[in-house]
Amino acid sequence: MIEQENQILSSLPKTYEPQTVEGKWYRFWEEGGYFKPSGDADRPTFVISMPPPNVTGALHLGHAITATVEDILIRYHRMKGDDTLWVPGEDHAGIATQTVVERLLAQEGTDRHAIGREAFIERVWQWVNQYKSRIQDQHRRLGASCDWSRERFTLDEGLSRAVREVFVRLYEEGLIYRGERIINWCPRCMSALSDLEVNHIDTAGTLTYVRYPLLPQNDGEETTEYISVATTRPETILGDTAVAVNPKDSRYKDLIGRMAILPVIGREIPIVADEAVDPSFGTGAVKVTPAHDPVDFEIGERHNLPFVQVIGFDAKMTAEAGPYAGQDRYEARKNLVEELGRLGLIVKTEDYIVPLGHCQRCDTVIEPLISKQWFVKMRPLATPAMGAVKYSLMKIVPERFNKVYMDWLENIHDWCISRQLWWGHRIPVWYCETCNQMTVSREDIAVCPHCDSTDIHQDEDVLDTWFSSWLWPFSTLGWPEMTPDLLRYYPTSVMETGYDIIFFWVARMAMSGMHFLGTIPFHTIYLHGLVRDAKGEKMSKSKNNVVDPLDVMDQYGTDALRFTLATSSSPGNDMKLVPERIIGNRNFANKIWNVSRFVLMTTGEIGGGIPAIDEVQAATLADRWILSRLAKLTQEATRLIDEFQLGEAGRQINDFFWSDFADWYLEIAKVQMQGDDTSRQTTTGILRAVLDQSMRLLHPYMPFVTEEVWQHLYRACEPSENRWPASALIVAPWPKVNMRTIDEEAEQTFGLLQEVIIRIRDARNQMNVEPVRRVPVIMAAGSQVAILEAQASIIEFLARTEKPELHTELPQKPDQSMSLLAGQVEIYLPLAGLLDIGKELGRLDKEIGQAQQEIERLQGKLANEAFVAKAKPEVVEKEREKLATQEERIGKLKDRRAELL
Repeated sequence: MIEQENQILSSLPKTYEPQTVEGKWYRFWEEGGYFKPSGDADRPTFVISMPPPNVTGALHLGHAITATVEDILIRYHRMKGDDTLWVPGEDHAGIATQTVVERLLAQEGTDRHAIGREAFIERVWQWVNQYKSRIQDQHRRLGASCDWSRERFTLDEGLSRAVREVFVRLYEEGLIYRGERIINWCPRCMSALSDLEVNHIDTAGTLTYVRYPLLPQNDGEETTEYISVATTRPETILGDTAVAVNPKDSRYKDLIGRMAILPVIGREIPIVADEAVDPSFGTGAVKVTPAHDPVDFEIGERHNLPFVQVIGFDAKMTAEAGPYAGQDRYEARKNLVEELGRLGLIVKTEDYIVPLGHCQRCDTVIEPLISKQWFVKMRPLATPAMGAVKYSLMKIVPERFNKVYMDWLENIHDWCISRQLWWGHRIPVWYCETCNQMTVSREDIAVCPHCDSTDIHQDEDVLDTWFSSWLWPFSTLGWPEMTPDLLRYYPTSVMETGYDIIFFWVARMAMSGMHFLGTIPFHTIYLHGLVRDAKGEKMSKSKNNVVDPLDVMDQYGTDALRFTLATSSSPGNDMKLVPERIIGNRNFANKIWNVSRFVLMTTGEIGGGIPAIDEVQAATLADRWILSRLAKLTQEATRLIDEFQLGEAGRQINDFFWSDFADWYLEIAKVQMQGDDTSRQTTTGILRAVLDQSMRLLHPYMPFVTEEVWQHLYRACEPSENRWPASALIVAPWPKVNMRTIDEEAEQTFGLLQEVIIRIRDARNQMNVEPVRRVPVIMAAGSQVAILEAQASIIEFLARTEKPELHTELPQKPDQSMSLLAGQVEIYLPLAGLLDIGKELGRLDKEIGQAQQEIERLQGKLANEAFVAKAKPEVVEKEREKLATQEERIGKLKDRRAELL
């Protein structure tokens, strides 16, 4: 057995080296098929669809926290015995990917138009194939235990078929239409954008008040009347086709129906009344430019106004802009304002904050323009999605995002789904040049079904990227075919993603799932926050504060990064990535390693294997205490993970392992292992069982170090594989709570023992007693004498004391000694020659002050009539007992202080 122990320890180095472990275990898991679902129809399913990263580069910390949280949930449910599936994949990311490849072409001195659509698409596929593999490898580095045999891409054949099916169905249902409407146009990307692809940034601007002359009511009228409007975009004055006022605004009641004259251009435009006008903005009269503003577009439709486009798709002024035709929009603004000033038509200007829309991808200021595009009618789809949350069919974690979700759906606009790009799902519509008919088809067509002409062409545009990803939970499972995967694993269980795409993606998935499959796509929406730097600032290349997860993993190990990401945040809240936390969690991985080495080394010669937690027999107070703590931890960690409080669960597991197990029980075990064979056998069983159960609790968070330790533990202690609970920790059963081991009395008693030891340790530190020097200790323990006598060897070992001298009561207090209190136990350390009276008085004053503060807090609480009336009687009584204890404590401290004077 010694030879076997040495062999095991020789393969378990003194320090944990993540690089030697991580790749080995990931290959073992993947090649062993551990990531695949069991397919066992008797087990409940647990399914996650991985939010597909864009194929535009490397994974960042946002992807790392997504992968970490999802992997924790997947590994947890796999260990619980659920039929678990995690579907991985990547998104083709239309605009983003096309922009990257166009940038590469520009570096080569060419562009997509020069090489043509077919060659350009081929170049994009080359990029995609390179970065898809890179992203998959990075997910492997993160430990993502997803089923790679089911990996999907939003432009693969199956998903493309689903996209076609959805487009055609919605068109046939009248929910997709083509029309001319105001859209967000990016002059740089030369494409339409949905509202969600526009970032509105508060920008310092100017509110310019301009007066428009009114057309005289009578010929020969000499006095010129004016109506003044305020605008942040003077260049759009050239496209005005009306002035609008609120019908309830008494200031303009007599002007409704009259005509104004558009400055510079000279066009006559009507003054109309419309409820959309805010009387409190500017002058209460607004210019109406139907071709360049969404609200004005609707006013224009209601009043049958002309639509005059004065800004083109290249952001330059059109011929309709008269003398400003061909000028850049901002150049035209400057020149027009100067001309209006020269004409005496500017009333005043004011500084004004403008929520300026920017293209999410290239940051160009967008231009609202009228364009013929494809749209989805969203209101019929939004209603069931709202009902799903309202009636708790879908739960959002954290719950405060329910309002955000509902507000957006209640005010939803039609979705512009066409993009003027080449990379993406081509719109499945064909136009006939012969009969001018349009055909929407699931399959490519070469002949017009209306007139048999071959002179047809497909729509040049592609669909918005989100049009494929809103189908992700079911398209990845084979829909529109009724595949076995779809029948078994849909609806999925949890959609975990960042709160910043609740509109882009989450709400749309809810809509599509309910519309096309008649049920919710997932029962829980878990939203994590953004990862920020240590100062709380958003990470960006411009700030030079971007942290590469690969660099962190190379330096500290994947488990350290995962545990930091998991335990530094709570659902829906941003987290700060503090380097010290990563270092601390690297140290935690080392602590796990060192504790495991100790257990293997200390118990290596003792047989008996690894007992199940419900088979362990406790012999000592410490045994009962650690088993009770472990049972409570298992119960609480399981509850917290089930409630998606992953960070708190991880923190509690860490506290138990590092403090309760490593700092306390392992130290006590050193004493117990010096006892007889029975004591050694009992302690060995507990050490192994607690280590085993701790590795299972930690595995979802820190899969690599725990798998390595667990395999060593079972190889060392269970040579017969028939005794193993599983072939690998990844599929070992999740720990069950042994309620019989919960022992409140043991925890309370051990708590007193801990307090005694901590008090003595603190006193030694204060007095700078050398670590090797043992100090005498005398205690007046009252009714606790027998308990502390039984633990005397533990106090002696952990507090570095001589054999404790215990009394029920002391007839006389020792001279020149430091006095301490642990609960009701009086502790005296005779430190003749070491005691500094002034320092001891200062320490006592500090303790008296702390006790007084606690007394005042408890008195205030008990004086609160509402608390006394509403709290349970036993809670109130417990607070009274605390008050009595503190009053007794402060009395003893004051007595001790008086003795020293």
